[in-house]
Amino acid sequence: MKFLKKIFRKIFKTENDKKVKALFKTVNKIEGFAENMASLSDSDLKNKTFEFKERISKGETLEDILPEAFAVVREAGKRVLNMYHYPVQLLGGIALHKGMMAEMKTGEGKTLVATLPAYLNALEGKGVHVVTVNDYLAKRDSDEMGQIFKFLGLSTSCILEGMQDFERKHAYSCDITYATNNQLGFDYLRDNMKMEESQLSMRGLNYAIIDEADSVCIDNARTPLIISGQSDQSVASCEWIDGIVRHLGPKHYEKDEKMKTVTLNDAGIEKIESIMRFEGVIGADETLYEHEHIEIVHSINQALKAHTLFTKDVDYMIKEGQVVLIDEFTGRVLDGRRYSDGLHQAIEAKEKVEIQSENKTLASITFQKFFTLYNKISGMSGTCMTEDEEFEEIYKVKVIEVPTHKTMKRVDHEDEIYRTFQEKLEAILAEIAQAHEKGQPVLVVTGSIEMSEIFSTAFRNAGFEHRVLNARHHKEEAFIIAEAGALGSISIATNMAGRGTDIQLGGSVKEKVKVLREQGLSEPEIAEKRKDIEKAVAKNKEKVLAAGGLYVLGTERNESRRVDNQARGRAGRQGDIGKSKFFLSLEDNLMRIFGSSDKLDKWLVRLGLKDGEPIIHPFVSRAIEKAQQAVEARNFDWRKNIFKYDQVLDEQRKMIYQYRMKFLKNQEIKDYLHMFVKAELEQLKEVCFSESGEWMLSTLHEECIRLFALNIRFPEWQEEGLSQAQAGERLEKMIEEKFNENLSEESLETMRKVFLKTLDDLWQDHLSRLDHLRQSVSLKSYAQKDPLVEYKKEGFVMFEELLENFRENSISFYFHM
Repeated sequence: MKFLKKIFRKIFKTENDKKVKALFKTVNKIEGFAENMASLSDSDLKNKTFEFKERISKGETLEDILPEAFAVVREAGKRVLNMYHYPVQLLGGIALHKGMMAEMKTGEGKTLVATLPAYLNALEGKGVHVVTVNDYLAKRDSDEMGQIFKFLGLSTSCILEGMQDFERKHAYSCDITYATNNQLGFDYLRDNMKMEESQLSMRGLNYAIIDEADSVCIDNARTPLIISGQSDQSVASCEWIDGIVRHLGPKHYEKDEKMKTVTLNDAGIEKIESIMRFEGVIGADETLYEHEHIEIVHSINQALKAHTLFTKDVDYMIKEGQVVLIDEFTGRVLDGRRYSDGLHQAIEAKEKVEIQSENKTLASITFQKFFTLYNKISGMSGTCMTEDEEFEEIYKVKVIEVPTHKTMKRVDHEDEIYRTFQEKLEAILAEIAQAHEKGQPVLVVTGSIEMSEIFSTAFRNAGFEHRVLNARHHKEEAFIIAEAGALGSISIATNMAGRGTDIQLGGSVKEKVKVLREQGLSEPEIAEKRKDIEKAVAKNKEKVLAAGGLYVLGTERNESRRVDNQARGRAGRQGDIGKSKFFLSLEDNLMRIFGSSDKLDKWLVRLGLKDGEPIIHPFVSRAIEKAQQAVEARNFDWRKNIFKYDQVLDEQRKMIYQYRMKFLKNQEIKDYLHMFVKAELEQLKEVCFSESGEWMLSTLHEECIRLFALNIRFPEWQEEGLSQAQAGERLEKMIEEKFNENLSEESLETMRKVFLKTLDDLWQDHLSRLDHLRQSVSLKSYAQKDPLVEYKKEGFVMFEELLENFRENSISFYFHM
């Protein structure tokens, strides 16, 4: 199929070529305004913003004013930042405005591209969110690109960790707001937990431009955003259970690293039961799987996972005495994120740190569902074409590959594969020495903190000066990345996705000036030294180019080919020369878990491969590719599974949040209350007046007291000779009179708060029940039933119960108030 695709691409223009050609017609229109914009004074250029807003108010669309508006931003960029959008950047901006995902290679200026659609869409006054992957980039881009928007009369701000609600509200009220995907998602959830309208931070979800879209929308889609609160569950048993699990060895459990699962076998169960009998926890005739021990079994399983599937400095690290999660795709710390369902407590017990209370879910949403709440989304990335099917299926957006401004000159060498890690390490050290001798900068990319520190130690022992970028040194990120292209530099980084800083060959003038500013030099002193810095950097760049440009050296293959391509993309930016090569061993996790490394090792031994000798062979390359495809397929299945299950929750969440927003804004409180009363009354009459004509007096009496605070003597009604219909009418009249008697502005305000509090409590309990349902519903497959179908059916019944409880609790409070 790949061969056929190559042939057809040569004969016919690809779909992407057609998209690009169509968009270039608009690019030509934009460039047609260039001379006119250049002739305008600063004030006339600024006034264009007011002119555009007026034209929109009179009925013109954003598409009508796009060419001229983009030309205005382009000219403003030249005057304010000395940055002038290239034609391909204009093309990228058009694609973003049209709600597409644009693949633009590293160094093509995606941050500047975003200013075009951000400005255009902000003219409607509904707000634009530019989504970044970390707070540093949100602040940097807001400050730098915000100069263009400020020049043109638009307001800009950013959302940062630790901001107060009033600061967030101000930031969201700006025309353009920069924020991380996590901050946006959590603010959305928090807003749907507020008790007063004045406390809301966001003003709606209009248009989002997502930087590193594949990382945000694809990689992060596997983990939902969860706001948690402390539950009443005790953590006292965590240390005791951890002590039991420490007695287990590999013979006591079955581990599947591919699926990240581990289960006790018979030997493991017997071992645990013997310990528990010795300690008197279970009786001589009892087993571990008695009903009353179900919580212990769950805790043991989580502790077993913590010890066998989760690795320090790979999945998490210890920071200031706490277990902190590490993003597997970016290598950054995930502050505020915790594993759920007791797993985090199990890891804390394993690492002998303070065990924090188990949390319960108060609110949750996946990024897949969150971003579909926007009226329009678009995104940019260096590698999103490989995920075009998922973008179209989940997010309903198309992907376009934007041509590079200059021809790519990077050389990507074949992988070198070694039998053992030690052989690979020695080969890498030899390669580093060779590159360093001629002054070629080397960027060494590793897969985890642990591996970055192993290589750092090896480099130090070999006498190589170097810098390390991982979750422990994230504060120096911008400087380390910017200087990774300096003459003779050696840098180690855990991952290159979403770093947001270009590697400048010869070094970065900007970062060197920043260091001078931090040293306390005055602006005149900095200006004087700047010329010397620029000359030195230019001279070093020539030397670096002569040495071959930046060398990206991968120490292992990532689970995703896309992440490998992101690393490669750091070399050869904007037409620079450079090269990339990956060094692998059969002991790498990817090869060991997914690549049948044992068979390959035996095959290589039979071929007579000597120690330290690499092999480059299509058979091995195919094995690596198959391993990555297996992981990508598994991850895609996980994401689709999460999406399918979350669709069930999403419909319920939308209804709850719609109710909540109405109550928050004090809308229709009386109408809903009246509707609830009528529904309960009809249900009461249906239940208590049987078809045979008998009255269920006891139930009628109890329900009227419970729901309506009415102590009615129904036997006396019977003695009067009232029919069921007459009794029903009299009851309805009494309830209506009491309803109106209680009705006042004060009572409606009280009921508004009761509605919100009751709904929140029931919704949080519902989320917890759904979590348990999802864990247990998989067992339905043993009964030849589809777990998803069963989850939908049982989830619907549970949601009906939630609404009924909400209705009953609300009217009961009203009549007893």
